[in-house]
Amino acid sequence: MKDTARITRKEMIRLLNEDLAREYQAIIAYVVYSQTIKGAKYQHIATELEKHAGEELGHAIIIAKQIDYFNGTPVTTPKAVKLSDKPEDMLRFDLENERVTILAYRERIRQAEAMGEYALSEALREIIVQEQEHLTDLADALGIDNPDLADSAKSHK
Repeated sequence: MKDTARITRKEMIRLLNEDLAREYQAIIAYVVYSQTIKGAKYQHIATELEKHAGEELGHAIIIAKQIDYFNGTPVTTPKAVKLSDKPEDMLRFDLENERVTILAYRERIRQAEAMGEYALSEALREIIVQEQEHLTDLADALGIDNPDLADSAKSHK
């Protein structure tokens, strides 16, 4: 693990609020996509997307609790949700969002541990497990390999 500079509590609140806005985005996208994705070959993934929406809500609650722990106020606005009437586009949008989320949480874990905030890093590790499952479900539905997150870490910054 590379050295990560210690950040302030105020900066952690700001970053967690970005993460929370991304979780809201995921909830909305999964709700909309699960109900609008069309085609027999997408029915299984539509059911999975519904399940993902509920899991993302759980993530949002965990992140909001952590923001409150740091004496911050959780944001109420999601990041923008991309729309398309093409099922493959929807799945690719979700795949990219999951990729970015996993990279952000990996960084947040390093930052939390540099601050000595081990409970936050453990909570984020649990979230990453589900986010990686979502990534795999989406890649499988698209018939592609999981993105190599190690190679894309530089593009996240």
